[in-house]
Amino acid sequence: MTPPQDDLGLPVRPPGEVRRVVSLVPSLTESVAATAPDMLVGATDWCSHPPGLEVTRVRGTKNPDVAAIVALRPDLVLANEEENQVADLDALRAAGVPVWVTVIRTLDDAFGSLRRMFGTALGLPEPEWLAAAERAWDADLARDVRRAVIPVWRKPWMVVGRDTFTGDVLLRLGVQNVYAGHAERYPRIPLPELLGTRPDLVVLPDEPYRFTPVDGPGFFPGIPAALVSGRHLTWYGPSLTEAPQVLAEALRVARASPA
Repeated sequence: MTPPQDDLGLPVRPPGEVRRVVSLVPSLTESVAATAPDMLVGATDWCSHPPGLEVTRVRGTKNPDVAAIVALRPDLVLANEEENQVADLDALRAAGVPVWVTVIRTLDDAFGSLRRMFGTALGLPEPEWLAAAERAWDADLARDVRRAVIPVWRKPWMVVGRDTFTGDVLLRLGVQNVYAGHAERYPRIPLPELLGTRPDLVVLPDEPYRFTPVDGPGFFPGIPAALVSGRHLTWYGPSLTEAPQVLAEALRVARASPA
């Protein structure tokens, strides 16, 4: 029988029944915890949802403790091609640990990838929250179109560029990324150049860099600033069910506030 393939097209041979899972992606950790919590035995230090999650921590997404993961005897490790490093995933495979890699660049990618992960990789029925999330986004949510820069870091300034989940989420809400056509996915752009694009809006998430009312908007004088939840903007999991409402409200507040 041909083994199932992950989003990279790589064959994955988990045991007949997956019972022990380690997740190296916060979004996927929350997804599994909300669906089959007894299945999850390990997660990264960055996996903050659901609150109070009690599993073995295996360091970060970029520097997981491979030996600790192997010691947990997982039937499957869940990973993502953007968040995790190829060398770490290869080391797990070399140790005999099956790894399922997701590739998610758009909302549609997220819905399809999660559906395959649950059904094909984990052998679980589709969770109710996944269908609810898809319904939540199946509407015309773009009330008007505004051009925005979307910083994700400063010192140096880095922004969302091409082909990103974040950019697609905002586009669904009527926010057009100024750097959507950039050659890089997360380019470094000096602040004067960001200001020179004359955006209608600056979108400031609270992760990976934690922008706040006193650390972010002040760098963009005269430009409305939307301070948004990074979890709702960048995570693909149960948070997607409420993300349209949460993000739309943050954008509405920014539009209504004086620049």
